[in-house]
Amino acid sequence: MTAVTTTTARPPVGAAESPRVRRRGRLSPGRRLPAARLLGPLVLLVVWAAASAAALLDPGAIPAPWTVLESGAHLWTDGTLPDDILTSLRRAGTGFAIGLVAGVVLALLSGLSRAGEALIDGSVQLNRAIPTLGLIPLFILWLGIGETFKIAIIAIVVYIPIYLNTHAALSGIDSRFVELAEVQGLSRLAFVRQVVVPGALPGFFVGLRLGVTNSWLGLVVLEQINATSGLGYLMFQAQNYGQTDVILVGLVVYGIFGLVSDTLVRLVERRVLVWRRTLSN
Repeated sequence: MTAVTTTTARPPVGAAESPRVRRRGRLSPGRRLPAARLLGPLVLLVVWAAASAAALLDPGAIPAPWTVLESGAHLWTDGTLPDDILTSLRRAGTGFAIGLVAGVVLALLSGLSRAGEALIDGSVQLNRAIPTLGLIPLFILWLGIGETFKIAIIAIVVYIPIYLNTHAALSGIDSRFVELAEVQGLSRLAFVRQVVVPGALPGFFVGLRLGVTNSWLGLVVLEQINATSGLGYLMFQAQNYGQTDVILVGLVVYGIFGLVSDTLVRLVERRVLVWRRTLSN
């Protein structure tokens, strides 16, 4: 009886991997479009201009884009808009810097130590539960009506998201990395530099983006409280005189600030976290 030997032809080397590659391409979001984040604002601008040209919008309530542009150019040439922009940038930048440092330091102290977590985390969670803008009357009594209380409020609305996301990233580091670092005999400083910082950076950048956005949101409210300059003050004065076009100028500038600052944070994040393989990159 002769044994019949059957041989199965092995597929080429790349054949077994090609379905996986095709599947990944089919399920992934696809290639990143150039200047994709500008597409939405441009579509909104086109719709706004078309509706204004077709007389579908009340010019007294929503002026046309060219009217807003003309008003912005007039405010720029007479020096009002540049001064207000610099004042707003100084307030937002100072408060953001203080909030950034406070959020990172508190997150490290709380995330790397049980004693620090017991002392810090509960207080921050309590602060998060209190509406920050509701603290304005109390801060005015403590710090006065000047610039100090505005910067303090901005620092608070910035540090909370940075702390929460950085602390969550620190708490989410796999304990096996800690065990591996102990086996390798890493010092405390080396452990923080090689394990803690890379593990916490993704969460930190999420908190950083939220903090940047919150700084602009807080600023637009604070600059309408006993202020004599700034974009919020400009919008508040325009409200008193019924100048809708000037209010829209302020909103457009705030929107540009928010978009540019978020884009810069994204670029830094992409450069720093180049080692990560995610759907976004």
